[in-house]
Amino acid sequence: MLRFKYRLWLFADRLFGLLIRAVFALLRLLGPDRGPRIGAFLARHLGPLTGANRIARENIAAAFPEKTEAERAAILAEAWDNLGRVACEYVHMDRIWDFDLDHPMDGRITATPETIALYNRLRDDGKPAIVFSAHLANWELPAIAAAKHGIDSAVLYRTPNSPAVAKEILRLRRDSMGTLVAAGMSAPFKLAKALERGQHIGMLVDQRFGRGPKVTFFGRTAAANPLLAQLARRFDCPVHGARAIRLPDGRFRLDLTEEIPMPRDAEGQIDVDAATQAMNAVIEGWVREYPGQWLWMHRRWR
Repeated sequence: MLRFKYRLWLFADRLFGLLIRAVFALLRLLGPDRGPRIGAFLARHLGPLTGANRIARENIAAAFPEKTEAERAAILAEAWDNLGRVACEYVHMDRIWDFDLDHPMDGRITATPETIALYNRLRDDGKPAIVFSAHLANWELPAIAAAKHGIDSAVLYRTPNSPAVAKEILRLRRDSMGTLVAAGMSAPFKLAKALERGQHIGMLVDQRFGRGPKVTFFGRTAAANPLLAQLARRFDCPVHGARAIRLPDGRFRLDLTEEIPMPRDAEGQIDVDAATQAMNAVIEGWVREYPGQWLWMHRRWR
């Protein structure tokens, strides 16, 4: 019976994978403008019907008690709009990425001269580095930006529960990012090996990690992932923050911070808990700047 159920699950997953591939093909035909617009429309209208909408509404109210109900509702609507666009942008990343170093402010992907200089410095300084990011705007772009700038990098990603879906997502990511490291028991070891080889490593660090240290995030206690802080302590390498900012008309601006000083303990080593707090403080500042571009729909403060 167990074997039969497992085979039935595999069959259903393969069917689901075929459906996902068909949806991706349709989105591809719709193009990088119309597809994300349709995704945004559907998310704005269907998202409020889900249980995640209540979670997001409560999170926004707790984070911004000083804002009016109308202001918080606008943030929530924009967050659903952004999520719908991200979901439909996966299949178009090769078209969306049109950054031209000679005309850095003219395409869909833009960057200031300061940001370009920082990317070039990371590429050419011969040192490993740690780069954290968050679920803001299209959170795939910082990893793509690193690869497109010639930065040798390893990026941690979470594997979808469905093997068929995971296969399709990996197929889309494989040619546009650096080395992809699946989240799991071996991930810290693989990221450490990447740093030993002189690579740069990247990771999204803004979601709940139940076994992690407690940080203050928007005035409330939240459990955070300490992995990057632990690796920073071990290798004592620079730590930077990277994000993409969604602009009107399907455009984005890349942003990369200068090296962020990591708090140290009495022995001069990086303090893991304090460093984890420092990264989350940067992310909080980003979210406050563009609150409608963050993923409010998860239980960050559970």
